Amino acid sequence: MRRKWALAGSLASISLILGLANLGSSAPPTPKRINKAIELLEQGQPVYYTMGTGGYEEGKKMAQTWADFIIYDMEHGPFDMGDLKAFMKGLADGGPTRTGHRTPAVIPQLPVGGWDEATMQANYWMIHQVLATGAHGIHLCHVVAPEAARIMVESARYPFNTKGMGANLGEGRRGSGGQGDAAEIWGIPVSDYLRKADVWPLNPEGEILLGVKIENKYALKNVEKTLAVPGLGFSEWGPGDMGMSMGFPSSSEPYPKQMEDARTRIFAATRANKLFFLNSVNEDNIEAMIKEGVMIGAGNEKAAEKGRKFSKRPMPW
Repeated sequence: MRRKWALAGSLASISLILGLANLGSSAPPTPKRINKAIELLEQGQPVYYTMGTGGYEEGKKMAQTWADFIIYDMEHGPFDMGDLKAFMKGLADGGPTRTGHRTPAVIPQLPVGGWDEATMQANYWMIHQVLATGAHGIHLCHVVAPEAARIMVESARYPFNTKGMGANLGEGRRGSGGQGDAAEIWGIPVSDYLRKADVWPLNPEGEILLGVKIENKYALKNVEKTLAVPGLGFSEWGPGDMGMSMGFPSSSEPYPKQMEDARTRIFAATRANKLFFLNSVNEDNIEAMIKEGVMIGAGNEKAAEKGRKFSKRPMPW
């Protein structure tokens, strides 16, 4: 009798060990999209980002970031395509993420601002070079002119992507040549990359997310027209720069009425055009921000953790 119990106990122990081993070696989930941020937004889930910069080693370290996407800073850092390309390779080599995505989404912030049409006409090539590294979007600062936003969208698209073309959006400007490297980072065939490398949500199948900063008093005057440009995905109001533009160089919460009014107007235009609003968040206000409708959070890991629990996010993090 004792032998039977001993044998049963041994078998139970072996089963437990094998079960734990299987749990530890289980494959990550299979994502439905390349761009993790888009996949979550499509589910109605808020997303959170962190800032990044540097080359291969920095990318490899950030491959397991707590954030859903990375804004790669070239507004205040160097516009170095070699570094960005190496950063993307580091992310791919350090992946996949806990959610099964090959990399976190990467949305570089350009050094050029959208002050006027001529500026964007002269610098649209930056968008081509950034996207050729395998980046998943573009973040354009100081978008004063709606025409600048339009050129950004056109520059992010191939000419055969025609959804939304019309009076407010012309033919795509991206050319052949950079798709091979980008497809390798995304981990898909070139033919699939060409099909998926379009702007979302204008193209429901697209994997590129474009955002604009309405962060000065001149941009504020045109916000309704700017955010109506087809192909944009999100907007933000940039309180630091907005404060400086309005004469409040050291503004902090609670903001002056002029700044609060600016945020209200930008948020309203964002909603009217069915875009996603980006705002700074912290542990104390994240639940209120989500209730208000903020869908992209600029905050730390603790704020993101609390926000994910509040929104009952089903995707692992």
